[in-house]
Amino acid sequence: MDRNIQENSFPKTTQDLMRNGYVSLQKKDIFVPGVKIFYGSQTGTAKGFATVLAEAVVSLDLPVAIINLKEYDPDDCLIEEVTGKHVCVFLVATYTDGRPTESAEWFCSWLEDASRDFRFGKTYLKGMRYAVFGLGNSAYASHFNKEEEPSEDSSEEEFGGEDQQSVNSIVDVEDLGKIMDHMKKEKREKEQQEAKTSLLVNMGRNEDGEGRAMITPALREALTKQGYQLIGSHSGVKLCRWTKSMLRGRGGCYKHTFYGIESHRCMETTPSLACANKCVFCWRHHTNPVGTAWRWKMDQPEMILKEAIENHQNMIKQFKGVPGVKAERFEEGMAVKHCALSLVGEPIMYPEINSFLKLLHQRRISSFLVTNAQFPAEIRNLKPVTQLYVSVDASTKESLKKIDRPLFKDFWQRFLDSLKALAAKQQRTVYRLTLVKAWNVDELQAYAQLVSLGNPDFIEVKGVTYCGESSASSLTMAHVPWHEEVVQFVLELVDLIPDYEIACEHEHSNCLLIAHKKFKIGSEWWTWIDYNRFQELIQEYEDSGGSKTFSAKDYMARTPHWALFGASERGFDPKDTRHQRKNKSKAISGC
Repeated sequence: MDRNIQENSFPKTTQDLMRNGYVSLQKKDIFVPGVKIFYGSQTGTAKGFATVLAEAVVSLDLPVAIINLKEYDPDDCLIEEVTGKHVCVFLVATYTDGRPTESAEWFCSWLEDASRDFRFGKTYLKGMRYAVFGLGNSAYASHFNKEEEPSEDSSEEEFGGEDQQSVNSIVDVEDLGKIMDHMKKEKREKEQQEAKTSLLVNMGRNEDGEGRAMITPALREALTKQGYQLIGSHSGVKLCRWTKSMLRGRGGCYKHTFYGIESHRCMETTPSLACANKCVFCWRHHTNPVGTAWRWKMDQPEMILKEAIENHQNMIKQFKGVPGVKAERFEEGMAVKHCALSLVGEPIMYPEINSFLKLLHQRRISSFLVTNAQFPAEIRNLKPVTQLYVSVDASTKESLKKIDRPLFKDFWQRFLDSLKALAAKQQRTVYRLTLVKAWNVDELQAYAQLVSLGNPDFIEVKGVTYCGESSASSLTMAHVPWHEEVVQFVLELVDLIPDYEIACEHEHSNCLLIAHKKFKIGSEWWTWIDYNRFQELIQEYEDSGGSKTFSAKDYMARTPHWALFGASERGFDPKDTRHQRKNKSKAISGC
């Protein structure tokens, strides 16, 4: 809305609209208990409009409430608007490009996350009565009140842009031939350009014949919509939902329960969005690029880490003043202490991964690196990390091909070689098993054989997370095992691997931890990590040029009782408060 327009020109129109709407509701015999007006304001304009609208509602003898989105907690309250049948009106101011203002950022971010979170479900807000009114500024030029085109086929450019008649306008019959000729020409040129681009993509080059950027404009748009903060030409960072949860004192992720990380101080990032697999349970629906070798131009690790931390901190800043956020955790969250190199893609593909890890450790940031077991040479060449994961998504060649859908033809040998490479590591190692019901849960004996091959320190067993429908995957909710089924699988697996026992459980993530018995001192488990001790050890390693090595047992810490398998807390830290959604019927958890 152009701010040059006077607010006093709106009350009459607003009242007329409300009266018409109210009459319509009466005709349909729909009961309206009241109206709630939510506003997200930067300079006070949206708040002023909310007040004007409230006065109009009052004149209709309807109860009304005005709510500042900055002080509203959608986790606890939004479902009440559905069950209460209130009419909800959202008046939200925006910055350039349509982004919400600081006052509405938390609410809009919550909506985006919930829309992609299967735990809410597609019917979570079904039946909600709402209207949205966006306030902008005509100074936004081409972005002012702009809507996305419904499809490429109907875009104005295909009809010649400014010099051609719009498809929705009246066209003289004599001009139809010219328009069709122009459309055919545009189509031919587009096809030729696409063919050229495809060839260059396969060669790993841009139009100038140079190494191309991994993040194309289309990919940038897709990943940005998914909440990524993109860095340079091939990296990204994103705020984990467990980071948000722990900021609000609502519990940490399974890595907090199993290993003692502070989820609100954990940065989830990757220096390589590319991957060599197209897993059926990919939580980004394969919007990231794929490849079997690095063929893109490369950014320097110093720049990637600097911008990753800055972007992470900026996302944390958005939680200042958000309802429920604990002040001390907000301050702690601004200082990154852990880095989970597991966001998406294959971090180990990045040619400068060892330099990146060294920079992390110089900042006293712990490193949790996940690899998809297709790059055995890179695993062997990897410098020490706090904890090294290998995804073991299946235990047979057939099921691995079915689940991970690897690009390498020799994927199975690469998989086995990666596990052997893991066995040679002295620091903490983990197998990460993702159970997909009806696909890989019946391979117990084969899994046991793989454990003996890589001899990991820990085995995480987690039920697959369903992230919604995707044309790229046939995965459905039917493939998600219940927590009790995961527990049963783990109980049967440990019977086949006598050197291991069940150590911890995080029910909320549908995840259990199997640990090697060497981490059980007397009757106590020591699965947690002494992060300060690790930083001392890695510094000694660097100072000695790699000659002074250390082992996983050198930086272990005692596991608290509440994190152990069988504890009444089921892996939830008693220092925090667990919140259940009010319409949650049955728990299918994951992270």
